[in-house]
Amino acid sequence: MAKGFKGFPGGDMQALLKQAQKMQKDMQQAQLEVEGYAAEGSAGGGAVQVTANGRYEIVSVKIKPEACDPKDVELLQEMVQLAANDALQKVRKNSEDKLARVTGGMNIPGMF
Repeated sequence: MAKGFKGFPGGDMQALLKQAQKMQKDMQQAQLEVEGYAAEGSAGGGAVQVTANGRYEIVSVKIKPEACDPKDVELLQEMVQLAANDALQKVRKNSEDKLARVTGGMNIPGMF
């Protein structure tokens, strides 16, 4: 087998192809792990809890009764928004961490 080829001095095309196939398999595994992940965000000292999954979907909202003051609906709305953003931030961080583990920190547009 010829050693090296234009653009990859001393490289081995077979090894490069094998490495690409491994990376593809690892990316598929990371994608499954990301999709199976769930993160919980909270606000108001736990008065509002929101759970998001790895597909960036809100799957659950829990509100403690004491957070439901009819005179201050705006506060409740703000707590729900903060809790949702907290959960989604955790999902995003998990996704980025899984991707970085597979790509060695390379930023690949369109991934996650």
